[in-house]
Amino acid sequence: MTITPAAPAIDVIGAVQLLSRHAENASAFLALNDETRHFTAPGIDGLVAYRPAGRRWLVQLGGPFAARAEQPALLAAFEAWAAGQRRRVLAVQLLRHDAELYAGSGYVVNQLGSSYSISLEGYSLRGRKMVKVRNMVNRAHREGITVAEVPYAQRAAVTGALDAIDAAWLGAKGRHTKELAFMIGERDGRGAPYRRLFVAQYDGRPVGYVSCAPVYGVESGWLYDLTRRAPDAPPGVIEAVFAHAVEVFQAEGAGWLHLGLTPSPAWTRASRCPARTGGW
Repeated sequence: MTITPAAPAIDVIGAVQLLSRHAENASAFLALNDETRHFTAPGIDGLVAYRPAGRRWLVQLGGPFAARAEQPALLAAFEAWAAGQRRRVLAVQLLRHDAELYAGSGYVVNQLGSSYSISLEGYSLRGRKMVKVRNMVNRAHREGITVAEVPYAQRAAVTGALDAIDAAWLGAKGRHTKELAFMIGERDGRGAPYRRLFVAQYDGRPVGYVSCAPVYGVESGWLYDLTRRAPDAPPGVIEAVFAHAVEVFQAEGAGWLHLGLTPSPAWTRASRCPARTGGW
């Protein structure tokens, strides 16, 4: 089934500017993933991020990205367009006020996981609660691990090595395992220039990395998004990358580091709900 576009595609710069005006969801930047599409409605400064799923569904990310007062109208326009395409809507990664909007519009709303955010003001690895993390960071450095941010213009030099880490990481989870690509970010693609990439090296080769995406709104900062390590990486690699990223963001005055959504098994039950279904 072919999907008829609702409006001319919004360009990357336009989408980033729109998200910076209206997005409060820490995962909003995932709307810039390459395979994610954007619905816009005439007269509304906003967009709905979605992906087709099978022949009958549209999976929508993060609620309508628009001013609060215009969100109901944007959602209604998206629903009407989806109905015209003979598609049903499933929404994921909603904030509480989004979930309330969808529930009021007749959706069944289920919590599918939880998220955690760190206020970077005054945050440190000191103290008893962080002793295990601190010990892992120190161990990684004793092993010879170094961590550095790789600017966008220099990433081609490490792309092959990071692709190999990705393949090994995914392969270790089983040959039939697939990523929840709609719910995690990307290193490459149209949003890559806006992302931050921190890479750990050991014996002159990359052995792990973390990719971070910008977060807008009242809790602006960064989303600690993709986290990968090579199977033979020394212990403490990811902890060392985390500690380095925190130091960089704090030095820049960033307010928050968001660790993203951790899905629970309950989210798989959403497909058994009625046609108009929402995932919180």
